[in-house]
Amino acid sequence: MDQEEIIHVYFMPGMAANAAIFEYIKLPEDKFKMHFLEWIIPLDDESLKDYALRMNKYVKHDNIVLIGVSFGGVVVQEMSNYISVRRLIIISSVKCRDELPRRMRFAAKTGFFKLIPTSLLDYVDHFEKLAVNDFLKKRARLYRKYLSVRNNKYLDWAIKNMVCWGCEKPREDLVHIHGDADLIFPIKYIRNCIPVKGGTHIMIINRYRWFNRHLPEIILTGGLNKKKMNKIEKR
Repeated sequence: MDQEEIIHVYFMPGMAANAAIFEYIKLPEDKFKMHFLEWIIPLDDESLKDYALRMNKYVKHDNIVLIGVSFGGVVVQEMSNYISVRRLIIISSVKCRDELPRRMRFAAKTGFFKLIPTSLLDYVDHFEKLAVNDFLKKRARLYRKYLSVRNNKYLDWAIKNMVCWGCEKPREDLVHIHGDADLIFPIKYIRNCIPVKGGTHIMIINRYRWFNRHLPEIILTGGLNKKKMNKIEKR
């Protein structure tokens, strides 16, 4: 690779989240250029494939690195089916249906996902006023800051496509980074990932130092060498 070549890295946030979740992520500017994708409202009865094709219109470079968090990880996998990528990376996400937790597979089979009251997210702005202690107030501020996509049409569509995702076989070249304390997608269901000790589902925010240390190497090589894996730090 030309040492002077700039690698364009596109980031896709998690469900209902905005690009602010990446605000603490820093990559060396002499090697990488960061770009941030945002959720668009789905069309009526739009398939995940068609949505991914529309999202690809916002990609302005060739041979990119595509990084997605949570449901954004599912979307970038779909996007990568139709564009050439240098590296495909998912964080706090899943690579196929078998990695979904049982409750999500059950919800897909029974249709229970349709009963989730997505309109409750409209009340995030009021949560802080109702919080009774500092912890809840801090959590409310985080929700308000990062979860800004509250369109019910989008949320209903996103939940349906997350729990009903039909991918049966992961891409072999996919790089998966996953926290061992993720409660949304428990690591016991996850195979072939780079584990982050103590990492939760929101580790892109509260473990950003880990990503700033290791993401450049992961982008360039597709992984971490065994010595670094054995000495990975918890912070």
